[in-house]
Amino acid sequence: MNHYDIHPQFKLNGVRHTVDSLLREAKAMLATQEEYLVQVGQLIIDWFDEKEFVIQRTSGTTGPPKEIHLPKKAMVASATATVTFFDIPAGSTALLCMSAQFVGGKLMFIRALLFGWKLDICKPSARPLLGNTTYYNFVAMVPMQVENSLNELDQINTLIIGGAKVSPVLVQKLIHKQTKVYETYGMTETITHMAAKKVGNPYFEVLPHARIQTDDRGCLVIDIPSISATRLITNDLVNQIDDHRFEWLGRFDHVINSGGVKLYPEQIEEKLAAKIPSRFFIAGKADDYFGTIVVLVIENKPYALPEDLFDGLAKYERPKEIQFVEQFVETESGKVIRSKNVNE
Repeated sequence: MNHYDIHPQFKLNGVRHTVDSLLREAKAMLATQEEYLVQVGQLIIDWFDEKEFVIQRTSGTTGPPKEIHLPKKAMVASATATVTFFDIPAGSTALLCMSAQFVGGKLMFIRALLFGWKLDICKPSARPLLGNTTYYNFVAMVPMQVENSLNELDQINTLIIGGAKVSPVLVQKLIHKQTKVYETYGMTETITHMAAKKVGNPYFEVLPHARIQTDDRGCLVIDIPSISATRLITNDLVNQIDDHRFEWLGRFDHVINSGGVKLYPEQIEEKLAAKIPSRFFIAGKADDYFGTIVVLVIENKPYALPEDLFDGLAKYERPKEIQFVEQFVETESGKVIRSKNVNE
């Protein structure tokens, strides 16, 4: 597939386009005062220029943001893998409600362009479907948008969630929805997701273009020849089930060593999910006696917690300190920066 191709069934906000008419539309977008339209317009200009790549900045969750080049051939490979995995045919309706500044937003547009979707674009907001009655076959959102759109999810057939980890609290709210909701796994370097799982399922399934293994730490190693000539070594601890499935256990850099016992914050969070209605996370805090203690950080004003809150936890998993934070510090893409939300 040539990246210059426009599928004959592709529509942008209800209008069919040739390359020339789409480039004219892009220039009109660049002339507006709406940042989200400027970003889409710039993506269109970049996609059809003579360069073999599109420039993208990483989110900066685990280090300083950096500028990388996304090869257009690799973007086509990623789009193809997603469309194949989720089986979204030409003529499907889709909504771009994420910023095209991020790789997830870029790929939503590219999928629609190459595979003939009827794509609507709206201004990214906390509740993008508010006032919109269209039924969409395929939509991508970040967790914050999903949290605020629970009443509108019946308008979506397949919803993928990316940009940040889906909290156990949100998973509980989504399990019984009619919408097919998937949590995705990926990063800028994999050009959006390379694995996905239905919410509530324990295992991620790898998309058809990727292969996986683990290193001696137990962290995921990703091999996607169509996207990168080198393997990507992550800091994500996983339980590899087989060649195409894995269970995500948590971040290697989040592991807490408390009194010689290794604890996985994300596993503790799963056990607490049904008992804490607000967003929260488990973190480690330096301690003179234990080396590190377990801390529960809740996004809320201080309130009395139920006495049985920690009944399902093992002895060493029980937090020795509880902190309340009125609003979590996040990256632009909605990822909670744990280190900036723990009071030392």
